[in-house]
Amino acid sequence: MLEELKEEEIVNKVGGRFKLSTLIQKRLVQLNQGSRALVNVDTHDKMSIVLQEIVQDKIVLNMDNEVQTLEELTAEADASSDGPDLEASDL
Repeated sequence: MLEELKEEEIVNKVGGRFKLSTLIQKRLVQLNQGSRALVNVDTHDKMSIVLQEIVQDKIVLNMDNEVQTLEELTAEADASSDGPDLEASDL
């Protein structure tokens, strides 16, 4: 068993065992389909890569239970924080 899975910290970071399992599964599918790893590790073991991505806060599950990178999440937050585009004539 991988050491990261023995720690409750990774379970709590993701929001529970079900979400952790879902995130791992979906990210493994992405890696198997050719996505690049978001961390530099000295292994080709995809499970270890996924766990390191989670530990290093590189990936999360979004509200639709889809894998999202920190970069994508930050870009979305920046776009939504601009507020609605209202003009005085719209009021």
